[in-house]
This record gives sequence, structure tokens and C-alpha cells, in this order.
Amino acid sequence: MNKAILMGRLTRDPEVRYSQGENSTAVARFTLAVDRRFKKPGENSEADFISCVAFGKQGEFVEKYFKQGMKMVLAGRIQTGSYTNKDGQKVYTTDIVAEDIEFAESKGNGGGSDFQQGGSHREFKPEPSSAMGDGFMNIPDGIDEELPFN
Repeated sequence: MNKAILMGRLTRDPEVRYSQGENSTAVARFTLAVDRRFKKPGENSEADFISCVAFGKQGEFVEKYFKQGMKMVLAGRIQTGSYTNKDGQKVYTTDIVAEDIEFAESKGNGGGSDFQQGGSHREFKPEPSSAMGDGFMNIPDGIDEELPFN
């Protein structure tokens, strides 16, 4: 099984190109800065800069809705490869090929929009009420007997 799940911020705007030919496909390349989970006492947290690529509809989604600094959740697979550069040296590559991309923060927090992209569909995800501040919806008093649990 080859599965990678990342959450990080784009280091710059995605670079999008379209393949040549009759059925051109979007190819979006971008780098995510992913904070490391643990840090040594007294040191600043560190981040890994991970190269990612999204094809087709996912690439178009990234191009349209994501900009430098925005936070993204990405699920995909690790893919390695190699090529020979102009100096004749063999260069090895490791990329995460995106299969599912979602916003990791709301517009008000510097993120994208209230839509999430999963596979080939979009679904609306409403924002929780900010009045409570804890991310939970406020349930009116006197409704306890209508709930299926106590």
C-alpha cells in the first residue's frame, strides 16, 4: 500500500501547465511546508518541504482556489522517478501525487472557500458558529427529549 496524507501551507503559488495534444490535462506542481510534529526543547519547530503534483481536475482545482500561504490537506501516493539533467547527471525525484485535496482552514483564517474537493465531486461544508468559539453548534434549551441519546 502506498498512501501519504499531508497538511501544510503552499510555499508559493502552484505552477500549472497543460499537457500537449487533443486531450490536454492540467499538471499542477507545488510544494507544501509541513510542520514536523515534534521539536527539540528550546528549538523552533522545523518543517519539511514536500514536492507535490496534481493532475486533471485536481490540478485545475489547485490552480483556481489555492495561492501561496494557504493551508491544504492532501491525500495521495508517493512516486519516485529520475531524469538526466542538461549536465548529464542523473537526478532522482520524489513527489506526492495528489488523489484528494481539501481546504484546511476557512476563508476568515486566510484559507480558500467553503468548498472541499474530494475525488471528482464538491460538497458544501458549512462553517461552525463562531459565537461559541469552540467549534460546536449551540443546541437550544428544552430539546433534550428530542435527541436520540442522553
